[in-house]
Amino acid sequence: MLTQTTTRVLEPSDLDAALAVLDREPVANAFVTSRVQVAGLDPWRLGGEMWGWYEDGMLTSLCYAGANLVPLCANPRAVRAFADRARRTGRRCSSIVGPAEPTALLWRLLEPSWGPAREVRSHQPLMITDRMPVDIAPDPYVRRIRKDEMETIMPACVAMFTEEVGVSPLAGDGGLIYQARVAELVGAGRSFARLDQHGKVVFKAEIGAATPQACQIQGVWVAPEYRGQGLAAPGMAAVLRYALADFAPVVSLYVNDFNTAARRTYRRVGFQEVGAFMSVLF
Repeated sequence: MLTQTTTRVLEPSDLDAALAVLDREPVANAFVTSRVQVAGLDPWRLGGEMWGWYEDGMLTSLCYAGANLVPLCANPRAVRAFADRARRTGRRCSSIVGPAEPTALLWRLLEPSWGPAREVRSHQPLMITDRMPVDIAPDPYVRRIRKDEMETIMPACVAMFTEEVGVSPLAGDGGLIYQARVAELVGAGRSFARLDQHGKVVFKAEIGAATPQACQIQGVWVAPEYRGQGLAAPGMAAVLRYALADFAPVVSLYVNDFNTAARRTYRRVGFQEVGAFMSVLF
C-alpha cells in the first residue's frame, strides 16, 4: 500500500481502481474511459500509459499519456506531479486536451520546456443532452456507414480533420494510424453520414467514444458546397437519435468557442453547456 503522495504508471491489476476514478466524471472522461473499458491498462493495447496520482494510499487522479496527454479528475497537486513526469519523459504527444482547469495548469507548467504550441484553444464548451429535440426532425438520409464504404467516408474525414486541426492526418505515417481509427469507428457502427446522389458525403459525424454512462459525438462536418442549406441541425438530430437509442443515455460533445455557427446548431438540437475543455496543439 502506498502511504504518501506519489505518481506511478498503472498496471493491468489497477484497472478497477482506475475505473472508479473515471466514473466520478463520466461525461468529461468518456473518451479515455471507453478506451480503458476495451483495452484495460496494458500500454500496448491502450495506446499509451496511464499515470496515477496517489494520496494517502488512494488513487485519486489520472493522466493518460499517449497520442494525447489528458489529465483526468486531476487536482492541482496531481497536475504538478503529472507535469514533472511529463517533463522527465519528454513530449511524445501531439496535443494536450482535457477539462479546461487542470489542462490550463498542466500547460502553464509544461510550456517553458515544451512550448511553443502551434495553437492553444483555451475554452471549448462542453455540451450535453439526454433527449431528442422537439422541433427538429432527424434527417432521414443520415445513416450508418458500412465497412465497404471506407473509400467513401475517408476523404470527408481527412477534410474535416485538416480543417479542424490545421494539419493533415495523412502527414507523417501516410495516414495509417488515422485510417485505422476511422476504420475502427466504422466497424463499431459509430460513423454516420448523408450522401448526395453522386455518392459524395455532404454531412458526417461519429460517436468517437461510448460507455454505458455517456457517449461523445465528434467530427461533425458539412461539405463546403452544402453549407448554409440547413443540413447540420437535422443531421445532428439523426446522429443524436442513434446515440441515445444504441449507445448511452447522455450524449456530449465539445466545440471551439469561436465556432459560433456550430454552437448555435448544437443549442438548436438541445445541447446545453455544462463545462469547458481546453486543447493545446503541437
